Amino acid sequence: MRRVAVTGLGVVCPIGNDHASVWSAALAGRSGITQITEPSFSDCPVSIGGFVKDFRAGDHMDEKEARRTQQFVHFAVAAARQALRDAGLGSNAAEHTEDFANSLGVAIGVGVGGLGYMEENIIAHEHKGPRGVSPFTIPGFIANMAAGIVSIETGARGPNTCPATACASGSHAIGEAMMLIQTGRARAMIAGGSESAMSKFAFSSFARMKALCSDSNDNPLLASRPFDATRSGFVMGEGSGVLLLEEWDSAIARGARIYCELAGFGMSSDAFHMTAPPEGGAGAKRCMEQALQTAGLSASDVDYINAHGTSTPANDKAESQAIAATFGSHAKKLAVSSTKSMTGHLLGAAGGVEAVLTCLAVHHGVVPPTINLNNPDPDCLGLDFVPHQPQERKVRAALSNSFGFGGTNACLAFRSVASSR
Repeated sequence: MRRVAVTGLGVVCPIGNDHASVWSAALAGRSGITQITEPSFSDCPVSIGGFVKDFRAGDHMDEKEARRTQQFVHFAVAAARQALRDAGLGSNAAEHTEDFANSLGVAIGVGVGGLGYMEENIIAHEHKGPRGVSPFTIPGFIANMAAGIVSIETGARGPNTCPATACASGSHAIGEAMMLIQTGRARAMIAGGSESAMSKFAFSSFARMKALCSDSNDNPLLASRPFDATRSGFVMGEGSGVLLLEEWDSAIARGARIYCELAGFGMSSDAFHMTAPPEGGAGAKRCMEQALQTAGLSASDVDYINAHGTSTPANDKAESQAIAATFGSHAKKLAVSSTKSMTGHLLGAAGGVEAVLTCLAVHHGVVPPTINLNNPDPDCLGLDFVPHQPQERKVRAALSNSFGFGGTNACLAFRSVASSR
């Protein structure tokens, strides 16, 4: 089975628009959650979110193409180009051989797609009839357009896919990309997740489910508080996180800088409930066990878990129980943090952004903190959630968890270069 190296990182999210600034902000415990001041949100029960700031699509792609596509596509293109450049591969496969372009694939997971754009065109149709609808409506909101436009913009002609598994989409895309390289279907993959569904309709819908934090509209920096006894729901965010994955020997042969090895991938289903995890987190446990098994890791090899950690009462408790059940006595020796405490929950992009942060934790030997953890919930079993401050430690191996509505689970296992030899 071919091994898979992580050689490039790209990210656009509420705490920064490249991996260096995002990493710096994460280690500083800097929240990207802000108030929504648009008048249209005045009657919405939730008026805070994790918005990408100071971003201009035309800096990353053709201006005309940018006008015809939506924000989740723009974020994906920006993160993909960053990852390619970071890997030393330029920003377009055309700079390389035809064989390389044909073997470079794209897997970008998206949970929702261009929801706001679809809403706009439905309203336009209601008021103006068929002539009010944009000819770009369908390609504007379908989820796979992120992967498609990334392929067009970068010249990647290999496998092209878009897992749409809610909040696990980004992690599933990375895991599937790994398997495509392992089985020889691709030499390299642009893999991650992207999302921008920050419309009033989306906020209202999640709020009606009682899923969003609605008690911190006046204090957004404290809204996302995973594993805290006072947590009351997640904070919606947007962005994109992308890894450049390469077949290990090819990366070594070209002298690439390798952040870490993507060594394992787990998938499972809760088969339990539309939106809630089962008590004890059995599905998450099976998922983590599969990631360990496919990576050839034992529980004691893992030093860090980037938790799904949404700041919802049910998820944080079930995930903590799943970690305790998976790792046994080693669970209390793990560092477990939720970077959603700073970024908010990026839905389909969450797994991609969190994979970037996990790779950096392995590469630098520093674990980012969980901020806003002032009253640890005893139901979360006293794990080391790295409160407030980053933690320097050797990270031989790390997991990144993502769980989605419908009971779908994904777990990525990363191993340090030193441990991979």
